[in-house]
Amino acid sequence: MAVPKRKTPRAKTRQRRASNWTLDRAPRSTCPTCGATKLPHIVCGNCGTYRGRQVIDVS
Repeated sequence: MAVPKRKTPRAKTRQRRASNWTLDRAPRSTCPTCGATKLPHIVCGNCGTYRGRQVIDVS
């Protein structure tokens, strides 16, 4: 069985593992009522609608 010649440095090990910890940007969608960019499954902060209904009063 093969044996490594040198110990793997801690920085190299952590660099390899850190690639799995990166965060992705949150997905975006457009509001069908006003066309503003919003998070999916969230009330639109611009017009206050959700699934075609007025949920909150935004003034």
